[in-house]
Amino acid sequence: MHDIRAIRDNPQAFDAALARRGEAALSAEVLKLDEARRAKIAAAETAQAEQNRASKQVGAAKASGDEAEFERLRALVSEKKAEVAEMQAEAKVLDAELTDLLARIPNSPAEDVPEGRNESENVEVNRWGEPPTFDFEPKEHYEIAGVAASMDFETAAKISGSRFVLLSGAVARIHRALAQFMIDTHVEENGLTEVNPPVLVKDEAMYGTDKLPKFGDDSYETKDGMWLVPTSEVPLTYIVAGHVLEEDYLPRRYTAHTLCFRSEAGSAGRDTAGMLRQHQFEKVEMVSVTHPEESDAEQKRMLRCAEDILERLGIPYRTVVLCTGDMGFGARRTFDIEAWVPGQKTYREISSVSTTGDFQARRMNARFKPKAGGKPQFVHTLNGSGLAVGRCLIAVLENGQRADGSVQLPEALAPYLGGKSLLTAEGKLA
Repeated sequence: MHDIRAIRDNPQAFDAALARRGEAALSAEVLKLDEARRAKIAAAETAQAEQNRASKQVGAAKASGDEAEFERLRALVSEKKAEVAEMQAEAKVLDAELTDLLARIPNSPAEDVPEGRNESENVEVNRWGEPPTFDFEPKEHYEIAGVAASMDFETAAKISGSRFVLLSGAVARIHRALAQFMIDTHVEENGLTEVNPPVLVKDEAMYGTDKLPKFGDDSYETKDGMWLVPTSEVPLTYIVAGHVLEEDYLPRRYTAHTLCFRSEAGSAGRDTAGMLRQHQFEKVEMVSVTHPEESDAEQKRMLRCAEDILERLGIPYRTVVLCTGDMGFGARRTFDIEAWVPGQKTYREISSVSTTGDFQARRMNARFKPKAGGKPQFVHTLNGSGLAVGRCLIAVLENGQRADGSVQLPEALAPYLGGKSLLTAEGKLA
């Protein structure tokens, strides 16, 4: 949510930020609604004052025996009361229209975000590891002999439809081991607090984390109006909604391993093979709530937490900063980490680490009290995948594949796999 006072003070800067995202100027429309709303409020206040004055004079007219003046004043009070109610109702409608308009406008990009129209103009900022070389043509994850029998898309489609997968046996265990490894690393070494949050949330939580109203079609809504979370960013961030925190309480750092659900609206025909793009998937999420002056440093910290997971797993990756035309709606700056997948001979996104500034905090009214005194200020919120479990499974299987259809697994997972580090061509752990 944008600060209406900032738009009033500098509409040119607001429009310039939208232009960097490739969006049309909106300050004139916003300010027109704002001026109409404020005019109605002012008029209602004037009428209220007139009503109050007339109300005080009614008693005096009655006491003096001036019946004509008494009736005139009583009629005036009634007239002003109706006028106040009408103008307050009109102001409320205009306020709702303004709030809805502001809620649909994307966040302003940070000044250091590169300008660009789409993902082709993202800027690489880091690269780690060398893609493995094979003396055979590497396969995609679902084609590897040791994987194929335990990654069942046909049965999943019978149960739930397309874009679901049924994992079983050793592959299911490797998937679980990856999530446990991620969570343990974030909690024991990165200082995050583990949370097991609900995956059904209310409208308010989706709205507060900028998933509504604009992106309702991308998520699943239940018949009773609840939402299946597209990511645990939603419940983790909403923990602080409506609170005025002590400054010493910051930063708050959370992590959770949850199921996530996305309708993938508008993605028909994209990545339909394998488990790269699913309606249901698992993710280990990181969320930080910080002091505004610390949010940029916190984003870099979170980015390193995610990159480190891949390094421990030996997965080559590159990190890019998204250009203005490729950033998500609520993001002020986003870094994407892309893991190397040999089957496609390319890097694919496995984590996005974003700062939203105070964009989400304004929507959910999350603030803190400065130790030095003064009015409460809005916190900054950040979120990032640490990592997407299914996509990490793809990277592990494809980078570790061998000519005979077996997969060499990362040593980091051995403690979670009973000391075993090989998926055999027959789909067993050894």
